[in-house]
Amino acid sequence: MDGEVVNVGGTNPTPTPGSAGVQSQVPGTATTVSSVADATGGVGPGNLVQSDLDQELYKFKSDDTPLMQLMLKAKKVKVNSPEVDHYMIDEPRSSIITTTAVAKGTSQQFVLPVPANDAAIPRPYGTLLAKGVDGYTEDGQTVTPGKDLMLFVVGHDPATGNPIVRAVNGPKTAKADEYCTTPAIPAGTTLIILSNALYETQKEVDPDLIVPQPTTVFLQKRGMNQIVSDYYEAQKKRIPFGKAVIAEAAITNFKVRGNRTLYAGRKAKFSVQTPKAGVQTVYCSEGVRYQVKKELQHVGKWTVEEIIALAKMVFTGEDVPKSVICLAGKNFLENIQCIDYSKHPEIQITSKTNPVGWVVTNFHTVFGDLEFKHDPTLDRLKWSNSAFIVAPDRLVHYQYSAEHTSRDRMEGEEATRESMLVWDALALKGSCHVWINGEASTADGNLNTEAVHYHLYDGAEAPKNPADGCVFYLLSDCPGIATNAVKGTLWQAKTTGSGDTAKTEWSEYAGDVMATD
Repeated sequence: MDGEVVNVGGTNPTPTPGSAGVQSQVPGTATTVSSVADATGGVGPGNLVQSDLDQELYKFKSDDTPLMQLMLKAKKVKVNSPEVDHYMIDEPRSSIITTTAVAKGTSQQFVLPVPANDAAIPRPYGTLLAKGVDGYTEDGQTVTPGKDLMLFVVGHDPATGNPIVRAVNGPKTAKADEYCTTPAIPAGTTLIILSNALYETQKEVDPDLIVPQPTTVFLQKRGMNQIVSDYYEAQKKRIPFGKAVIAEAAITNFKVRGNRTLYAGRKAKFSVQTPKAGVQTVYCSEGVRYQVKKELQHVGKWTVEEIIALAKMVFTGEDVPKSVICLAGKNFLENIQCIDYSKHPEIQITSKTNPVGWVVTNFHTVFGDLEFKHDPTLDRLKWSNSAFIVAPDRLVHYQYSAEHTSRDRMEGEEATRESMLVWDALALKGSCHVWINGEASTADGNLNTEAVHYHLYDGAEAPKNPADGCVFYLLSDCPGIATNAVKGTLWQAKTTGSGDTAKTEWSEYAGDVMATD
C-alpha cells in the first residue's frame, strides 16, 4: 500500500437542484443519518402524520370557503411548535446543459463542461444523451443524422469537478479502433441523463441520497368568541333570534375571514404586550397566494387554445398532480364560460360532483380535467379576475392545536362566553399549483415576486421589453426568439440593462426554479 493516499473525512456533501430547482439531490451519497445531517445541517425528530377530518366545521358553509374546506380535508400533520419546517423533495433532474463547446479531437476521453452545481449529477458508469448532436455508425466513419450521440461517464476531473466522459457512438480514427475519439459538442447542448451501464461482474455503483429541503411555516392562532347575556337569553323576542342563530353567524364570519387569510395572509412574527401575561409572540401564516411558485399572467378574455395550453402546463412537467381544482373569481369564470368551443368538440364541458362533494364545471382535455368552482373569497379580496389552480393531494394542514371549543361564565358578569380556537397553517407541496393573475394592476400586493412568471404568447416576433426571468408559453411558432422556438414550448427571457440599452437573451425553459429559503 506504499504511496497510496487515504483521504479521511473531507467536505460535507452539498445538495444540488432537482428538476424544479429544489436543493434536494445528493448524487453519489448513501442515505445515512450522518450523510443527511451533513447535507442539511442536522436532522430533527419527525412529526406524527395522520389523516383526519373535522366533519362539523368541514360541512358548515363550505361553498363560501372552499379553500378552507380543502385544508380541513387535507392530510394533517400534528406538530409541537408554531414554527414548522415544511419539507419538500424535488424530482431528480432529467437533464443538464453544457456551458462551453467541446472541440473535436483525438483523445479517447474528455472533460464535459457543465455548470458547477450540476457537475456531481452525472455519476461514474452513467450514460448521457447529447440532444441535437449526431452520433456515428458502429465503425465510427459515417454520421447518423437524427440518432443522437451517447456519452459514458468514467469519472470526475479533480481540478474542476466536471465529469470525464467518452463517446459511445462517436467518431473513430480507423474502423478497427475499439474506442471513439472526442466528438464536437456545441455549447448549450442538452444532456439527457440515462441509466448506468455496468461491466460483467460489477455489483456496486454510487448511491443516491435525496435530501428534503425545509421552508419555515408559521402557524397562526385564530379564535372566535360569542358572548350572550342572561338577560338577552331570557327575553321573549318578537323574532326568535336565539343562541343558535348567533352561533351560526359567528362561525360564518370566523370561516370567511379565515379563508381570506389562507389566500392573502403575510408571513410574520412579532411580540405584543398583553395585560395579564406580559410579552407574547404572535404568528401570522403565509397565504397560498404567496406560496405558489408558478404564476401565469393573463388579463382579459380567454381562447380555447389558451385553455388547452393551461391544461398542458398543469398536467405535464416535473410535478404532475392526480387532479386539480380551479378556484376562480367571478369575472374569471365569466370569461371562461363565454369562450366559443364550437370549433373544438374534443373539449367536453360537463357538470359533475367531484370527490370533495362540490358541483363543479369540468373541462375535459387530452392532458387532464380542469374542475372550475367559484370562490367568493377571491371577489372579496378584489381578485375577481384571478384563479388558483390547486392540487388537493398536494396540501398539508399543520396543526399545533386542533379546533376546540370552551364554555364558561364570565367573572363578574351575568353572561356566558363560548369560544372556539384553532392554531394551524396550510402549506403547499410540489410545484404543480398555479396562480392565474388576471388583474390589470399589480398594486395591493397583487404580484408575487418570488414566483416564476408565465405568459401565453402568440406572435412571430419576439416579445418586446420582456421582464428578466419571465417565461413565455408559445401558442404559435416564434422565429423571432429562435429557429427552434415552436408552438407549445417554453422560453425564458434573460434581460440585462434597461430602456434603449436593454438586451434580451432567450433560452428554452425546462423547469421551475423554486425558492427554498
